[in-house]
Amino acid sequence: MIRSLSVGGFLTIFVLAAALSAQEKPASEKSTALTPEASLNLRSLSDLQFSPDGSRLAFVVTDPPKGEDRPRHIWLFDKNTNGVRQFTFSPKAESSPRWSPDGKQLAFLSNREEDQQQIFLMRVDGGEASVLTKGKRSIQGFEWSPDGKQIAFLAPNAKTETEEKKEKDKDDAHVVDKDEKRNRVWLLNVRTGETRALTPSHWLAYELAWPASGDRLILNATEHPGSDREEHRIYSLQISDGTTKLLASAISGHVEHLRVSPDGKTIGYIGVGVSGPQPNDILLLPINGGAPRNVTGASLDRPISQFEWLKDGALLAVYADGFHNKFVLFTADGFRKDPVTAITTNPGTFGVSGSGDVAFPGQTATTPQELRIWDQKTPPRQVTHLNSAWKEFALNSPEFYKYKSFDGLEIEGAVLKPAGYDSKSKLPLIALIHGGPTGNWEDMIEPWGQLLAARGYAVFYPNIRGSTGYGEKFVEMNRGDWGGGDFKDVMWGIKDLEDRGIADPNRLGIGGWSYGGYMAEWAITQTPRFKAAVSGAGLAILISAFGTESDPSYDEWFYGVPYEKPEGFLNSSPFLYLKNAKTPILILQGEADTVDPLGQSQELYRGLKRYGVETELVVYPREPHGIHEEKHLLDRLNRILAWYDKHLKEPAPPSK
Repeated sequence: MIRSLSVGGFLTIFVLAAALSAQEKPASEKSTALTPEASLNLRSLSDLQFSPDGSRLAFVVTDPPKGEDRPRHIWLFDKNTNGVRQFTFSPKAESSPRWSPDGKQLAFLSNREEDQQQIFLMRVDGGEASVLTKGKRSIQGFEWSPDGKQIAFLAPNAKTETEEKKEKDKDDAHVVDKDEKRNRVWLLNVRTGETRALTPSHWLAYELAWPASGDRLILNATEHPGSDREEHRIYSLQISDGTTKLLASAISGHVEHLRVSPDGKTIGYIGVGVSGPQPNDILLLPINGGAPRNVTGASLDRPISQFEWLKDGALLAVYADGFHNKFVLFTADGFRKDPVTAITTNPGTFGVSGSGDVAFPGQTATTPQELRIWDQKTPPRQVTHLNSAWKEFALNSPEFYKYKSFDGLEIEGAVLKPAGYDSKSKLPLIALIHGGPTGNWEDMIEPWGQLLAARGYAVFYPNIRGSTGYGEKFVEMNRGDWGGGDFKDVMWGIKDLEDRGIADPNRLGIGGWSYGGYMAEWAITQTPRFKAAVSGAGLAILISAFGTESDPSYDEWFYGVPYEKPEGFLNSSPFLYLKNAKTPILILQGEADTVDPLGQSQELYRGLKRYGVETELVVYPREPHGIHEEKHLLDRLNRILAWYDKHLKEPAPPSK
């Protein structure tokens, strides 16, 4: 399974957030080139939560990676004073800030006790944080009850003393599925600390939400978590006796972002409206049951990433439109309204207050991420300068453009060119392919490309068929055809850059992570034109990937199941064509990756060795699908740059 991780976190992990102050120099006057070490020194913002009265905003700031961790802390913005301050300071991590209904306290998650993530409570006006939950388990999410007396949270059963002893004695045989500890719904009495489970242990709960009545919970859950299929369902759960009611049997596929309307009558969620392997539309479901109604499908053929209810029953949402993210409003009657104010800083996650103020971390490809406040009437204003030390870096502006592919289909791409490029010489070109395939390159700073451009490369970012942000039919164009039309889109984009005199046809490279890694592997088995490739967490043989990955339902949408239809899986696997490969390739892989498991890179490496292809396999211990640890992040970047330099840079002239 791949899903939409853009180049294995090259956007997610390495997104460079930097403040641009009013005194900042124009880009043409900046002289400090971005380095691999500097690209890790960033802060990013997430989980924006307004207080009940809208006067304050809590949000999470993720600091640069340090050792094996990325520290996270909660910050506060005060609307009345326009001030920003750090709220939590522990040496561990804090996340998920949630205001008490009276606005006097913040509950949050932290791993400051035995590395188990627990719920802590802290008064906003000062004092020490107190822990509300205990046990050998980590809390995964929580929400306050409307009256502030209870907190519902998601967590597995805690380890028992017997289980801990067995683990210590290495008597810890594990029966797959049967012995899994899955997230249940629990209810915490805030005053007494008492907890009780509300869902059976064999269920898996993904999300929960409280309606205003407070007598029930709305759940996104499944009764069959071991089925390897997307069987999310929406339930109503009575607090008094724990009885559940299935609200909509018509719901199919993945469900996320559960939100109950302010009047408590409607449940909103992001789900699969018509087709596609992942949620894309806002659907509304009566809280007492009935058929869900698709709000966005008829007027917006673009994927929704987040939405929030407004006080009057309208919905504010963010959607992807090609390289850009945009706000859109749907009235309580379901009519679409685009904002009067043009927002050019690509909102992602956001929070909204009862008065309609919107907070979001905005950014572009040359304007790093900072917190902005928007009143939905006038242009947003920047209120943080969390990364002002970065304002001296010279970042290259991408050229966004469109080109025609082999069948006449219009593809949008972007190209980064080195600073001072004379528009006459031909440059070594590296095509970077995003994750997914249902992902897309966005208008935000992407350090891998910036580092390459600083070293004299042109960098090509194509949003090939299958990408999101161009409509559902565009997503479906590579269904059952990985390595077909999508690969041709890449090659025709490269040809376009060659015809424009930018790309040197004799110095071409390709790379990516996840689906981007797969495309790099596919490319070297289909053509000898590339002189260097980098594959991160790619896929060599789709059949074995389906059988070993953590969630195969995504791949099932594209190809069915290999037990019944193995041909598509096999014919789209680079493994089948390894004897054709000649291109030197660097293979990068997290050892603990369950999304695209280690075996995929091992199979690729073994086959390439058999045929004498120059290759290196680098395995990062402890790392999942996205690399997290500081030294591993730096090692990966340095290896990538050195690999391309070795194979794409022109030989130095002989010394005199």
